[in-house]
Amino acid sequence: MADAYCNDCKRNTEVVFDHSAGDTVCSECGLVLESHSIDETSEWRTFANESGDNDPVRVGGPTNILLNDGGLSTVISKPNGVTSDFLSSSLGRWQNRGSNPDRSLILAFKTISTMSDRLGLVATIKDRANEIFKKVEDQKSSRGRNQDAILAACLYIACRQEDKPRTVKEICSVANGATKKEIGRAKEYIVKQLELEMGQSVEMGTIHAGDFMRRFCSNLGMANQTVKAAQESVQKSEEFDIRRSPISIAAAIIYIVTQLSDDKKPLKDVALATGVAEGTIRNSYKDLYPHLTKIIPSWYAQEDGIKNLCSP
Repeated sequence: MADAYCNDCKRNTEVVFDHSAGDTVCSECGLVLESHSIDETSEWRTFANESGDNDPVRVGGPTNILLNDGGLSTVISKPNGVTSDFLSSSLGRWQNRGSNPDRSLILAFKTISTMSDRLGLVATIKDRANEIFKKVEDQKSSRGRNQDAILAACLYIACRQEDKPRTVKEICSVANGATKKEIGRAKEYIVKQLELEMGQSVEMGTIHAGDFMRRFCSNLGMANQTVKAAQESVQKSEEFDIRRSPISIAAAIIYIVTQLSDDKKPLKDVALATGVAEGTIRNSYKDLYPHLTKIIPSWYAQEDGIKNLCSP
């Protein structure tokens, strides 16, 4: 509801918009202040697959500045009641005669969108991945390479640049069969191409162990207090020279914090939830062990309890 001036009430009153009739009605006297209004907001409902072969969708997709025609190309639909092959008719032949130059881009954007949805990524990361792929595609140098690996690498770089990093293993799980090695090679290739285009190094963003903590803890179903202790421990660990990858440090701290809680997690479960090998977690635990009394928050565990932990 909103306020508008009513001629009968002689003052501003609350009005109700009747979407079905397009009328703006005064909520106090019932006077129709405006009729047959045009609703300029998005039409979210789709009518597809409700009438068999006839597709009564009245609007197309949103505009896309990365496509040559902005995503506003015209498609001739199959006429109602036509049983013969539409593509063999004159209209169908004319439509197929001109190939869409953006067909490969549209398919690539759909694949990126599917991977993003499976990882639960926000729209800004998906849009950044689309932009990266468009820049690489414009250089016409990616032909012959594994397309799934290229798209996965674009998504990985976009996550890094938007400060929402994902591990290569997480990206690999939605990459339609592309291996970690293929994605790694594709990432190096894309970064090199972007540097050639821009004439400067590509900013990838810094990975911190805390970037993965909440997601890893959620995968393990940890309690809120344990998650809070793990996040504080990760921040404290950055003060020390622990020469391990951020993902390994995050996994090791999660394992340590759970061992200090009532709900202890086996090393196998932590390795499965974080995607870090058990041996790597043990080695990171060994490097962190001398600093645990300064890393683990005092409100979560006393010094005696920390010292009672099994030595690596």
